[in-house]
Amino acid sequence: MSFKKQDILKALETITAPGEGKTLVESNSITNIVAFGEEVIVDVTISNPSLQAKKKVEVEIMKAIHQKVGQKIDVKVNIKVEKPETPEKLPQIKGKQIPNIKNIIAIASGKGGVGKSTITANMAITLAKMGFNVGILDADVYGPSQHLMFDVEKARPLSVEVDGRSKMKPIESYGVKLLSLGFFTNPDQAVIWRGPMASKALNQLIFDADWGELDFLLIDLPPGTGDIHLSIVQALPISGAVVVSTPQKIALADAKKGVAMFQQESINVPVLGIIENMAYFTPVELPNNKYYIFGKDGAKHLSEDINTTFLGEIPLAQSIRESGDVGHPVALQNGTILEKAFNEITKGALSQLLIRNENLPPTEIVRITTMSGCSAVKNKK
Repeated sequence: MSFKKQDILKALETITAPGEGKTLVESNSITNIVAFGEEVIVDVTISNPSLQAKKKVEVEIMKAIHQKVGQKIDVKVNIKVEKPETPEKLPQIKGKQIPNIKNIIAIASGKGGVGKSTITANMAITLAKMGFNVGILDADVYGPSQHLMFDVEKARPLSVEVDGRSKMKPIESYGVKLLSLGFFTNPDQAVIWRGPMASKALNQLIFDADWGELDFLLIDLPPGTGDIHLSIVQALPISGAVVVSTPQKIALADAKKGVAMFQQESINVPVLGIIENMAYFTPVELPNNKYYIFGKDGAKHLSEDINTTFLGEIPLAQSIRESGDVGHPVALQNGTILEKAFNEITKGALSQLLIRNENLPPTEIVRITTMSGCSAVKNKK
């Protein structure tokens, strides 16, 4: 069998570097190719340290060479992991627009259990009902839930070829495109990952996916202000953030930290507003009564204190929980009080996004180069 190094290189042109959105050839990841007789040695350098990424690259290289050059070739792949070099004095770099995605909105909360994922799912449904093309990236890598809320728990994303590259095709439900680690993990098994591994997995969901044309990509962030949040603002030009809180003081204190994180000088993501979830309870038999179980107007007062828009309130309703549990978000209903509530907060967020897009330049991707990027944030006065 006769073949040249150029034949091997051409066979590797369609293999995507894990989490980078470029092929191994485009990213100069193929550092050396040695071909003699029926043996080929390929040296490749990647930035993803996970075992899954290394194995994926090795298998795809062997498969491409066997299919496109020769089945009897003895292929050996040497994989080296190197962190990409970053400039020392650039806390931010100008963010490029993600192809075919017009607006990226992060849905965040400082505290867990305030209904952030429920808000995300119902806002996405509301946007889809308005006629927009919508996607959700479930970035809560340790506790993904969007695949459950959209009744696609057992679905698995397919691999599709886009411009010669292998991409994940998001699952579509109720007119919304979804990607979540919940599609790839055992529901009975805990995800035990350190921060860097979780961030790398998230990058693969972002850059190795075929989202198609989207008007809005909503990112369902985990609670708190940790590795995943920094990874998102480093990877994507976030158009704006929406913060979700319940009315009680302990939740508002954490929500204030969430807002401050986005407003930090080295991050600088516009906060579109605050949503108050579980604002009050109204029994079915007493539709005119409102019981403020967790306090009254807490998020509204917080929005005034930190000069952020109050987008509205969502009541504490049994049907919201029931609809989420069965994978049929309550915003799919027509003519109900809850549908109206989600319409109002979604329109409020859109109004603030329009103002933001008219008055501010595209959000910059953040490059954290020192530990100061991970320090306690400073509240703006």
